[in-house]
Amino acid sequence: MNWEPIILTFRLAAITTLLLLVVSIPLAYWLSYSKFKGKAFIEALVSMPLVLPPTVLGFYFLLAFSPNNAFAAWLADTLSIQLVFSFTGLVVVSMIYSLPFMVQPIKSGFSSLPPSLKEAAYVMGTTPMATLRRVLLPAIRPSLITGAVLSFAHTIGEFGVVLMIGGNIPGETRVASIAIYDEVEKMNYASAESYSLLLFAVTFIILVSVYLINGRKLNQLWG
Repeated sequence: MNWEPIILTFRLAAITTLLLLVVSIPLAYWLSYSKFKGKAFIEALVSMPLVLPPTVLGFYFLLAFSPNNAFAAWLADTLSIQLVFSFTGLVVVSMIYSLPFMVQPIKSGFSSLPPSLKEAAYVMGTTPMATLRRVLLPAIRPSLITGAVLSFAHTIGEFGVVLMIGGNIPGETRVASIAIYDEVEKMNYASAESYSLLLFAVTFIILVSVYLINGRKLNQLWG
C-alpha cells in the first residue's frame, strides 16, 4: 500500500479542520445570538452540503474555480493561486463541504447555554470578546471537540467533490478515497481493501470518541 494518499488525506483533514474552527466559531456565535431576519437564509446556505449530492457541489465549484471564471482568473493572475486540480482548491472545497459538520455542533452548544451566563459576564464588566474567549468557549468545549472530530472524519471520507475539483494527481490531490476508486478501476482489490480497512478503522475510532466526549456509553452506538 502506498502511504502517500493516506498522508495527504490526513494533512487535508487537519488543515481543513483547523481553518473551519477559525471560521465556524464566529459564524455559529452569530447564528445563535443574532436577531437578523434573514438568518434562516444563511443557515440554509450553511446546511446545503448536508442534502446536496457531492457531484452537484463539485460541478458548481468546478465552474466557479475554472480559469474561465473571472474571479478564478484574477486569483491566478494576481495571487498565483490555482484552485482547480490543486491542494489549495481541495482545502477550499473541503471547508465548504464540511462547514455544517463544524457549525451545527458549535451552534447547538451556544444555544444550550443559559442567557444568564453571558449576562453575568457583561455585568462584571467583561467585554464581548473576552466573554466569548473566557466564558462561552470553555463552557461548550464538548461541542467544539465534536465539531472538530466530525469535520475531520467527514473530510477523510470525501470523494465526489474531491474528484471533480482535484482530479487524481499523485502527491497533490490523490487522497485515499480517490486511491480506493483508482485501485478498484484497476481491479486491484487487495490494495483497495487495505486503504478501505484503514479508513474504516480511523473513522470508527473517531465516531466512538464523539460519543465518549459527550459522556455517552459506548453501547449507545448500537442502540
